[in-house]
Amino acid sequence: MSIQFLVHEDGDSVGVVVVEGVKAGQDLTGWVMAEDRTITFKVLNDIPIGHKLALKALSVGDTVVKYGTDIGKVVAPIKQGEHLHVHNVKTKRW
Repeated sequence: MSIQFLVHEDGDSVGVVVVEGVKAGQDLTGWVMAEDRTITFKVLNDIPIGHKLALKALSVGDTVVKYGTDIGKVVAPIKQGEHLHVHNVKTKRW
C-alpha cells in the first residue's frame, strides 16, 4: 500500500502530503504514525507536496493541530479533504 500523507497522532486535524501530483477527487491513504494505522480521505483540491489536508471540517476560529502542536487558527471555513495553507489558516503570533 502506498502512503500519500502523514499524520503524527490521533487528535491532529491535518495531514501532510508526501507525494507530488495530488489532484482534486483522488482518494489518498495516510499513515497515522503514533497508532500505526492507515486512513483514507478524498481530497477536494489539488495539493502540493509538503502542504496540508484537512482530516475533519474546521470552522473559523478553530485551532489547527499538526504533530500534536497548535500551528494556527482557521480564518475561512475548511471542509474535510481540503487544502490548508495561507488562504485559510493564519498564525496566532500576530
